Amino acid sequence: MNPVKVRNVEIGTGIPKICVPIVGVTKEEIIEAAEKIKTTAADVVEWRVDWYEDIFDFGKTEDTMKALRETLGDMPILFTFRTSKEGGEKAIETEAYVELNQKAARTGLIDLVDVEAFTGDDAVKAVVETAHGCGVKVVASNHDFHKTSSQEEIVLRLRKMQDLGADIPKIAVMPQNKKDVLTLLAATEEMAEEYADRPIITMSMSGTGVISRLCGEVFGSALTFGAVGKASAPGQMGAEDLRTVLTLLDKSL
Repeated sequence: MNPVKVRNVEIGTGIPKICVPIVGVTKEEIIEAAEKIKTTAADVVEWRVDWYEDIFDFGKTEDTMKALRETLGDMPILFTFRTSKEGGEKAIETEAYVELNQKAARTGLIDLVDVEAFTGDDAVKAVVETAHGCGVKVVASNHDFHKTSSQEEIVLRLRKMQDLGADIPKIAVMPQNKKDVLTLLAATEEMAEEYADRPIITMSMSGTGVISRLCGEVFGSALTFGAVGKASAPGQMGAEDLRTVLTLLDKSL
């Protein structure tokens, strides 16, 4: 498995890295959140731009991006427009979605971009090609806020993301019971041991699935999401608590 290096952070080695989302609506809220995050245990910041009020005005978006980069210094930034069909705040046409992600990659202000894997193969490949041409890594993602698919289906989706050229495949599912959490963990282990040649990110959401956010080093998930302030998904722990647990587990392995 080949780790993915973004700035000074190596995703795919050692303790799973901690990514903290920013879900501010205004530029001021976004920068205020960034100021808090940079003093915490976070390794990566995810800017959830679907929350941002001016996201469809790229001039304003780029201006906020510049301020965010200045505030965070050398901390890697993941640029994510989570669409409403996968649990995000806004809807967007596919063409506009691809263009937004390509424009973000071209600014040189971000380090990773998230593209939803089932936007369409051509759309995903277009974002991957542009991002890679700009030295930006790609997280291909899939989120199911209703259920947990079978182990076989989860592995197939992660393999598809890998085939589409994503640097880091990511999947998040909603458990209906504890067995669903075991299904997600088993799929993670299978993908990591048998198919992945790069880091993967998996999680089972809600309180039921919180264990999946803690045991990535055991089963093969290279990054986990924690909160500083407002969480962006059900089941996110505070980043500091997350760091404590991840470190304790690492010492025992």
